[in-house]
Amino acid sequence: MNAPLPSHVLPEALRRTASPALLERLKARFGERCSTALAVRQQHGRDESPLDAPPPDAVVWCESNEDVADAVRLAADEAVPVIPFGVGSSLEGHLLAVQGGISLDLSRMNRVLAVQPEDLTVTVQAGVTRKQLNDEIRHTGLFFPIDPGADASLGGMSATRASGTNAVRYGTMRENVLGLTVVTASGEVLHTGTRARKSSAGYDLTRLMVGSEGTLGVITEVTLRLYPQPEAVSAATCSFPSIDAAVRTTIEVIQLGVPIARCELLDANAVRAVNRHDRLALKEAPMLLMEFHGSPAGVAEQAATVQAVAAEHGGEGFEWATTTEERTRLWTARHHAYFSALQSRPGCRCVTTDTCVPISRLAQCIDESVAEVEAAGLPYFIVGHVGDGNFHLGYLIDPAIPAEREQAEALNQRLVERAIRLDGTCTGEHGIGLHKMDFLVTEAGAGAVALMRSVKQALDPKNIMNPGKIFTL
Repeated sequence: MNAPLPSHVLPEALRRTASPALLERLKARFGERCSTALAVRQQHGRDESPLDAPPPDAVVWCESNEDVADAVRLAADEAVPVIPFGVGSSLEGHLLAVQGGISLDLSRMNRVLAVQPEDLTVTVQAGVTRKQLNDEIRHTGLFFPIDPGADASLGGMSATRASGTNAVRYGTMRENVLGLTVVTASGEVLHTGTRARKSSAGYDLTRLMVGSEGTLGVITEVTLRLYPQPEAVSAATCSFPSIDAAVRTTIEVIQLGVPIARCELLDANAVRAVNRHDRLALKEAPMLLMEFHGSPAGVAEQAATVQAVAAEHGGEGFEWATTTEERTRLWTARHHAYFSALQSRPGCRCVTTDTCVPISRLAQCIDESVAEVEAAGLPYFIVGHVGDGNFHLGYLIDPAIPAEREQAEALNQRLVERAIRLDGTCTGEHGIGLHKMDFLVTEAGAGAVALMRSVKQALDPKNIMNPGKIFTL
């Protein structure tokens, strides 16, 4: 868990507590699947963000669209907030009951409903996780590539417009969600999109819901694109004399049109941390961790091109991981980088950033951000999906020293302002949630945020759908 934010960072929120009568109605409808136990409510009142808030008033486990619709209708009768819950892995406070209300746990909605291998599509309930999906469709020769690191639920990934390590080749959830089933604020069950690869029929409600962070409706089913499992897969690591050299290698590889599947940056601090945590022996220097998908000949050609580009920028120690076991070990270490970094400063907490910039501006953005944190003297690490311009700078702070938290927030503010100035965004994949509401206004402008509010008010006039996230009303 990250360090708590200073209280003044969070917007003020009036709680709309569920009445005893509403709790009784929920218990009458859901029986043991409705809990008001403090431990259960606390579990559902926190995520992986640095934010803190009182727990929800109750937790309801839903097992069907009808369950979700009934719970929403009951909450709407008293204008009590409803907060969807998947696995609790979000990073920006999306799950926090800042205005009180009911947490709807969708983890039991975990069935793969239909697989259409001939069309490369699948429909799942929102509680299915990405690893579960890939395990269940492995026999078809297909896979779902979006990998945010955590074994997140596909409903939650849709709600936050997640991406991750494979986005440079396969895109984000925005490109890979074809249709949704959504329960609206009135308790109506709607279906958006189709399994067709394109459509010009009316407003694109699917894209509206993807990335809405639970503020417009509760996603209960998702129809996704699938991809053929590549004939050949190869991973490689390459060390560089500087972060700048690694980033410039990435830029040139992308500009050359090499269809690299993954291109991850770890700075020397991150490499040092994963070496200790996962007992690896990687060179403790800035490193690119890459993966290539395709035919054996295609993979070999891609790798040769990247190796040549890396050499021009001082890259050395190009090492291959061709077996499944070797690749899994490397990518597991990459996914552990955050927790590995926490262990590098015992007792510390982490303030993470999530900016994304055009690939041509990436080197400048990282260089200037590193210079600032070095001058500040805070321990830090960098990991990033640099193939699409997205990187995370983690500030490791002592929670017993409030000044370090304030310093990290100030550095984060300047980093985001820099990214926006370079035509980038305040969040490449984590979403706005609670922490980045001010940044959204800076990025999109007050007029655009006002338009978003108008959409929210039209679809959710009682403001019960995950209120207090993205913007305040």
